[in-house]
Amino acid sequence: MRRNKKERQLLLKEKIKDNPFITDEELADFFQVSIQTVRLDRLELNIPELRERIKNVAARTLEKEVRSLPLDEVIGEIIDLQLDDSAISIFDVKGEHVFKRNQIARGHHLFAQANSLAVAVINDELALTAKATIRFTRPVKIGERVVAKATVGKVDKEKGRTTVEVKSSVGNEKVFHGEFEMFRQTSS
Repeated sequence: MRRNKKERQLLLKEKIKDNPFITDEELADFFQVSIQTVRLDRLELNIPELRERIKNVAARTLEKEVRSLPLDEVIGEIIDLQLDDSAISIFDVKGEHVFKRNQIARGHHLFAQANSLAVAVINDELALTAKATIRFTRPVKIGERVVAKATVGKVDKEKGRTTVEVKSSVGNEKVFHGEFEMFRQTSS
């Protein structure tokens, strides 16, 4: 169902607020309009393009300090971080991340994104993966953007362990799920 311009722009603001990583192409498909129409709507609403939105979110994240590993050791780009609570990273699959014959991402890249996010979310000087249970739910192809969301769960202070769940998706489709049991130096 096509909406009038005013309705579309209100809904556009809402969709981008809910998911700042949504592309103009995905918005055009959702609204059944051209990409140019989406761009014009964004321009009128003073909503920056995707790359600028990502930079804005990342700038806010970098104000917080990842304690457990240097930011340059994180696979993907952390765009939201609440230590000992939750974190989000994005990873753009490029030519060097895929098998040449079928253009499908090698699994260790998706695992590395999720694992490094699980380490980064821990508010401790030392955080190591003690155990991981992972499941790949669909292949990821070259050119796709993987958004990983980590959520800190159970904390066992006696054992110095914290459970972190990571769900990765491309658009609204889940591609990876992992439960990481993290060893931490202190039990804060």
